[in-house]
Amino acid sequence: MYKLLKTIGRAKRGEFHTPHGVIQTPVFMNVGTCAAIKGALSSEDLERIKCQVELSNTYHLHVRPGDEIVKKLGGLHKFMAWDKPILTDSGGFQVFSLAQLRKIKEEGVYFSSHIDGRKIFMGPEESMRIQSNLASTIAMAFDECAPAKADRSYVENSVARTTRWLKRCKTEMDRLNSLDDTINKKQMLFGINQGAVFDDIRIEHAKIISDMDLDGYAIGGLAVGESHEEMYHVIEQTVPYLPQNKPTYLMGVGTPENILEAVERGIDFFDCVLPARNGRHAHVYTNKGKLNLLNARYELDDTPIDDECQCPTCRRYSKAYIRHLFKAKEMLAMRLCVMHNLYFFNNLMEEIRSSIDNDTFFEYKKMRLEGFKTAENDKVIYKRNKTL
Repeated sequence: MYKLLKTIGRAKRGEFHTPHGVIQTPVFMNVGTCAAIKGALSSEDLERIKCQVELSNTYHLHVRPGDEIVKKLGGLHKFMAWDKPILTDSGGFQVFSLAQLRKIKEEGVYFSSHIDGRKIFMGPEESMRIQSNLASTIAMAFDECAPAKADRSYVENSVARTTRWLKRCKTEMDRLNSLDDTINKKQMLFGINQGAVFDDIRIEHAKIISDMDLDGYAIGGLAVGESHEEMYHVIEQTVPYLPQNKPTYLMGVGTPENILEAVERGIDFFDCVLPARNGRHAHVYTNKGKLNLLNARYELDDTPIDDECQCPTCRRYSKAYIRHLFKAKEMLAMRLCVMHNLYFFNNLMEEIRSSIDNDTFFEYKKMRLEGFKTAENDKVIYKRNKTL
């Protein structure tokens, strides 16, 4: 159940009550594709860095170790020793990302495994069964993520099929939740709005899926090739036609700037691989923008990544030490930076929630965006001076 606590303009502040605890929104979900955060973070680490929701990948867990194995071991929560909410995506994004390895049919999608090439079939029913075996808190409906710049006729056909698939997902989840051997009989289902960058297709699809009274609604098919301005426009056009009394999730987005802009437009769930991926490559987020710790300027820098940050990394380690770890190819370098980046994103969401609570969201957003912009300018000046 989603409880809307407050709004400022379209920005929402809510609580989402789930079988595995209450999620305070807006929220950033930490991506653990194969039931682990890439960068050697444990479930205990996630608790320390303010993670509310962990997100795992249905397709990848189906391929390895296999969802039946996870079910035999008690479901994802027990498997990864995490008792808070878990969202599993549906495998639908792989329809987009594995374009060279799949064939889309009405019944579902035929894949070739990216690991060993074996043939895999996944349709709405299969996706729901896999996610039921995983026993996640929230399951995502199986959809097709069409390319942002696909032509109109392709998008219309794709969205119509996604709608038919959603109805099949709902029917199958209702059946699975009624079975005696289902681990999580209260598994929730989120539908996904698609339509590329066509306003009318997005709006019509939002109206149709809203009538299905699902547990939550996602906007998919963004951050896949369109500009930031196009993405913000799609959000502005679509959100008013999704239920305000349900969670609204922007899939695969984004940067701190993207998050602030999307919160203002009514989004309250986010996920993105960027903080962990960037951390593994020595790129770290701060309140004054992003830093590259491989830069020679940090060789003798004995200060933390961010003086204002209270994450385990910043409370103990210096930029110079972390830079040394990267140069020495020590795994600890990635771990420390991923931990910092995810804490930064989780803490950003906490500050956003507080700003909505205190009626200061617009001032907070302006302050944060100006800070990021100043740091980018500083970096340009530094690089320019280095070449003089």
